[in-house]
Amino acid sequence: MENISLNIQKTLGFISEASVHAYENDVINASKMLQNGTGKGRDFLGWLHLPSSITKEDIADIEKTAADLRSRCEVVVVAGIGGSYLGAKAIIDALSNSFSLLQKSESPVVLYAGNNISEDYLYELTSFLKTKQFGIINISKSGTTTETALTFRLLKTQLEKQVGKEEAKNRIVAITDAAKGALRKLSTQEGYKTYVIPDNVGGRFSVLTPVGLLPIAVAGFDIKALINGAVKMEEVCGLDTPFAENPAAVYAATRNELYKSGKKIEILVNYHPKLHYVSEWWKQLYGESEGKENKGIFPAAVDFTTDLHSMGQWIQDGERTIFETVISVKEPNTKVEIPSDEENLDGLNFLAGKRVDQVNKMAELGTQIAHVDGGVPNIKIELPLLNEYYIGQLIYFFEKGCGISGYLLGVNPFDQPGVEAYKKNMFALLEKPGFEAETKAIKARL
Repeated sequence: MENISLNIQKTLGFISEASVHAYENDVINASKMLQNGTGKGRDFLGWLHLPSSITKEDIADIEKTAADLRSRCEVVVVAGIGGSYLGAKAIIDALSNSFSLLQKSESPVVLYAGNNISEDYLYELTSFLKTKQFGIINISKSGTTTETALTFRLLKTQLEKQVGKEEAKNRIVAITDAAKGALRKLSTQEGYKTYVIPDNVGGRFSVLTPVGLLPIAVAGFDIKALINGAVKMEEVCGLDTPFAENPAAVYAATRNELYKSGKKIEILVNYHPKLHYVSEWWKQLYGESEGKENKGIFPAAVDFTTDLHSMGQWIQDGERTIFETVISVKEPNTKVEIPSDEENLDGLNFLAGKRVDQVNKMAELGTQIAHVDGGVPNIKIELPLLNEYYIGQLIYFFEKGCGISGYLLGVNPFDQPGVEAYKKNMFALLEKPGFEAETKAIKARL
């Protein structure tokens, strides 16, 4: 069976192959720090061998819970923010029929909340759920994250009102800390089914824990195949793989050498709209891991060919501080041929008989050539197919590349100290008890 592949040929000329390979010793040292737990953030390395540590019993239990929710619910709301929902949404969107919301399905519709504080969004969600049989997967280590806790309070109250407290507890699953926190306490009191967010796995690396696996299973996808893909990539990106054959190692080295050469922005590109939220997940993974100490490549993303008609001009001719990483899907899962038209008013009969994917691939290649000619280096990641197995590979590849890349950059890839700054100000402005001094200080600035 094929694996996803990495090609850096279209970065050469901007950087050299020799300069990338010069990172080999540093990459090996970074990989050993990950393996041996001797680097910064060593307490958050549970993701490193997570795929191969998941047992059959773990999978069976998640699938059983998913089946129970599927039997009770038309809609399941995933309440979580950041890594507590992005990974699941990325994978579910990548694997779903683009128009599944308009079709009858054996699987519940999976919706997402607790990732914003928009009153309109929550009003519209709760209004929609009034006529639905729904359940909740509440994901929060502490149970007090404002966006998620506020949303869960609203949804829990509504669910209990619609179906009664006894049935509601059968439709609520909590994924939280093993022993402490508000959500753990509530789950014990109410008798919710629970799963644990491992202490040594940060939120943005948690998609292969129950945080991601349960919603993915609820949506009807094969979590065994997903995990098997990640296991394979764990092996491919392991310490025993030579540098030149290790895609995560080469990716980390290439992007750091591009950064060193002045390319400060990495744009993740796809030519498949289903991959939009893979980019959103990737942006958090790399932005939150590397953006600290006034360092780090800025992660951005575009959907092509759509965004070629909006962002294409800037990418082609704007400031030359960017490089692109293109995710390409080798073979689509379907087949659509372009028909001939007798009048040919659109002038497209030269495409008659060709598959739509052929046109898309030539757009991809033509754009890549144009951007490279315009001064934008291109890295290419190719998936043989868009399915659970290869998405599992892609997830682990990006995670391992991120860990190595962060160590090459000289930062702790596993903390996020800057995330707390807005919360402190928000609580002060809301006059939360315990924030009196901060409230006074902020009001003096207004």
